[in-house]
Amino acid sequence: MERLRREAVLERLAQEAGRTETYERLAASGDHDELAAVLTAPGEPLWARELAAYRLGLAGDRRAFESLVLFLNHRDPLRGASASHALARLGDPRTARAAAALATNELRVAYALHPVRLLTELDAPESVPALVTTLERRLRPHDPYRRVALACVEGLGTLGDPRARPVLQRALAHPALAEAAVSALARIPRQR
Repeated sequence: MERLRREAVLERLAQEAGRTETYERLAASGDHDELAAVLTAPGEPLWARELAAYRLGLAGDRRAFESLVLFLNHRDPLRGASASHALARLGDPRTARAAAALATNELRVAYALHPVRLLTELDAPESVPALVTTLERRLRPHDPYRRVALACVEGLGTLGDPRARPVLQRALAHPALAEAAVSALARIPRQR
């Protein structure tokens, strides 16, 4: 699965780059300094920056952190997904705090799906509070971000933290979330 995900990202970037010589060089490069230079060099195309950040992130090179966070909140969902994948493997202690800030930023909520999913995967101290906050805001009448709300509900169920129980109980009143909320609540241990 991991290998397939990596190959899909590289194939998408190869198509975007047009399989140029530059793409082939960066895709094959094992030189982390060369890849890191792409992140700060002026005039580099977006695909090259994403490729460099993704490869560095998977390698655990923290120079990719800032670029990956920018891609995590990108309007292109495929870029957000690849950044989330790399950030989860990067091992940078700032990752959960950055994902929580992005997930709870109401000005960027349209792009919060991948930060929410990353918070679930990380299971960090910031995860549950950020998911609860994000879900509470999505329970407003006529909120258009149901996918983000559903990801919060599913994430809170996965994390199984009792602090999520009140917001998940409120989610039961929303038809688009009710089934997932029932499932999530079933995964949270009852307090004695």
